[in-house]
Amino acid sequence: MITKKMIDEFLTPKSMAIAGVSRNPKKFGYQVYQELLKKDFQILPINPKADKIDDAQCYKDVASLPDGTENLYIITPKSNTTEIVKQAIEKKIKRIWIQQMSENPEAIQLADKAGISLIYKKCILMFAQPVNGVHKFHRFFVKLFGGLPK
Repeated sequence: MITKKMIDEFLTPKSMAIAGVSRNPKKFGYQVYQELLKKDFQILPINPKADKIDDAQCYKDVASLPDGTENLYIITPKSNTTEIVKQAIEKKIKRIWIQQMSENPEAIQLADKAGISLIYKKCILMFAQPVNGVHKFHRFFVKLFGGLPK
C-alpha cells in the first residue's frame, strides 16, 4: 500500500533522477521535468538520445547516474519501465516512483522483491508542493472522495 509517508520520503530531499525526460516541450516528460524544476527540485534527467536537455547534463541510463542517487522517477512507455527498474536495483536506488500509465506488473514485482520503496499509479504533480493548476483541482476531488494516501 502506498502511504503519505512514502510520498513525503520521496519528495522531501527535493532531488531525483527522472527517466523519460523528453526534449520536446509538448511531451509530458518535458512538462513534468520543467514543473519540478520550477518547484526547486534538483533533477538528473535521463534520456538515452540526448547529451543535454536545456542546459542540464543528461544521462544515458540509470547505470550512468552518480553514485548515491536515491530517488528515481520513471515516466517512460510501459515497455521500457522493467529495464529501468532492473537498472535501478543494480544501482541500489532506494525509492522509485513510476508515473501512472508507465507501470507494468513485472516492474512492480521486481521493485517489491528488491525491497525498494515503490510508488505507482499516482501523478507526482498532485503531490509535489506547491500543487497548482489542474493538479490542484484533481487533488481536491481525489481527497474529497477519500482517495489520497494516508
